[in-house]
Amino acid sequence: MIKLTRLNGEQFALNSDLIERIEESPDTVLTLVDGKHIMVTERLSDIIDSIRLDRATVLAIAQDVADSIDEPSGTSSRNVISMNPRG
Repeated sequence: MIKLTRLNGEQFALNSDLIERIEESPDTVLTLVDGKHIMVTERLSDIIDSIRLDRATVLAIAQDVADSIDEPSGTSSRNVISMNPRG
């Protein structure tokens, strides 16, 4: 989820996977996959940075979870596929 601000100052969180397109001319308009349009105060480059950080955070947390459930012998349990398998 990324945090955005509507033109009226209202803040909200949006699942970035729902964004189809972002346009900036001069207002920033998000077009969602369902066709809905949302105008926000953030600049295009800031939204892109937020999406990158959000996705990197999700991957880092997933790796931490995978590492924390590895058995002491270093092998993963049957139900877990490590994102970074160890030799």
